[in-house]
Amino acid sequence: MSNRRRTTLRRKRIGFAAVAVACAAFAAWVAVATAAPTRPAATKVTLQLKWVTQAQFAGYYAALEKGYYDKAGLDVTIKVGGPSITPETVVAGKAAEFGLDWLPNLFATREKGSNLVSIAQVFARSGMTELTWRNSGINTIAKMKGKKVGVWCCGNEPELFAALQKNGIDHSSSSDVTIVNQPFDMQLFLKNQVDAAAAMTYNELAQVLETKNPKTGKLYTLKDLNVFRMADPKVGTGMLEDNVFVRSDWIADKTNQATAVKFLKASFEGWIYCRDHQAECVNIVLKNGSLLGRGHQTWQMNEINALIWPTPRGIGLPPTGAVAQTANIAKTYGVIKKAPQGATNYAYATKALAQLKAAGVNVTGAKWKKVTVKVTVGGK
Repeated sequence: MSNRRRTTLRRKRIGFAAVAVACAAFAAWVAVATAAPTRPAATKVTLQLKWVTQAQFAGYYAALEKGYYDKAGLDVTIKVGGPSITPETVVAGKAAEFGLDWLPNLFATREKGSNLVSIAQVFARSGMTELTWRNSGINTIAKMKGKKVGVWCCGNEPELFAALQKNGIDHSSSSDVTIVNQPFDMQLFLKNQVDAAAAMTYNELAQVLETKNPKTGKLYTLKDLNVFRMADPKVGTGMLEDNVFVRSDWIADKTNQATAVKFLKASFEGWIYCRDHQAECVNIVLKNGSLLGRGHQTWQMNEINALIWPTPRGIGLPPTGAVAQTANIAKTYGVIKKAPQGATNYAYATKALAQLKAAGVNVTGAKWKKVTVKVTVGGK
């Protein structure tokens, strides 16, 4: 082979190689250019619940399960609560960004020097009651004087303490009443170790109704009980309960403000899902480790929805005048000494609602109605 031919072949090989490299580089560029954009890292936040895993918090578990938080770019950790856990203390100590508790307790905590602020009022009405046995003769709050009265500690007392105070009973005076710290269940009441016991419509009331009367072998019924509902005008101390709160210094940051709106929007989506899919949300709660059974959580999911829906202003916004009413009751009956200032800021809930409304989401549940739930033995 001549030198000229060898040179020509060499040049062709070099040309082919150069073209191949160029094609490979172009293909790589196309792949990068057409690939999905890199998703920014999710913002990590923690939510501190008021109580243990149950349908009281189904909306938050649903937001996690259905991917609403993930879609919002949030990596949410849900921390369970319990009888001895005060969410305000957890959030104030920076162990969680968001907390759930009752509004009067937030007022009282702020009065003691905390910088917490409520940013959404999820429950539109009170679900707290106090129970006595019908045959006890304690058929008014006033007749609880000198008795053993149960209630949970750590932020659950204001509505009861206000009711006692309204009826001339000083909860801090052992000569007036003996306040007993209730455990998770209703055994103290069922064994007659307290004369009265606190009971939420969605939880402890059902626990009693799910229990057999040892004398008859049949389940207890409402006819066996006196049920004092704090929201009943005759009692008159029902106050706003489950609200979402944060630290004032945390929400002052603009990035955190955006995070708060995302968190509320996704949480509201979770609650809306549970409004429209009660049975599935019961399954979600059970999947996350509820200590009580399907029958009990079915009752609870129905009752929890009744505390939220319908809500004319939209989920997350309190009924007109309800915050002032809560503050007035709390002040009148000694829960707080003066009217709270700067304790609520619903601007972020309003923004979250606006986004949902723009997407055509029903945020008021105007047509929602309770269903009839059959009580099951032991809540199974």
